[in-house]
Amino acid sequence: MRWPTLILSFWFAAAFATQSTAAEGRIIKVLPHFLDRQGRHALSPSLYDRDAYQAVLRKHPDKRSGLRFDIQWKAKFAGPNPMKLRIELRGTQLGEVQSLEQTVQNKGPFSRWSALTVQNEAYEELGDVVAWRATLWDGERMIAEQKSFLW
Repeated sequence: MRWPTLILSFWFAAAFATQSTAAEGRIIKVLPHFLDRQGRHALSPSLYDRDAYQAVLRKHPDKRSGLRFDIQWKAKFAGPNPMKLRIELRGTQLGEVQSLEQTVQNKGPFSRWSALTVQNEAYEELGDVVAWRATLWDGERMIAEQKSFLW
């Protein structure tokens, strides 16, 4: 009779202990994609066609209108506050770092995809992207980071 009570009390203690821990997160993958004049990164849903079209856009800068970063992220123990996903970019034409930010919601234990886009005038001012850094924020605290080699 004591074992079920002991196990149940241990389970409750463990459940409440995880509620008080700080948020943990990670950025799993960052995929930069060029966008054409119509705002597309691929001509069809096929991954092969996407990669082939990205190669065409890399070779022909005059066909590009922007750059989209698809970011896969995951967070544990996130509180009720919305989290922020931020990407910082260093370009060839702009001297300082350009930053994009988006509020994201953590809706469970699975990873999520979010997209941040630089288009039109902002993309022209930035020039070719030399380096980038993606970060995940819980309030004012950075909980995850992934950066390019040259950052």
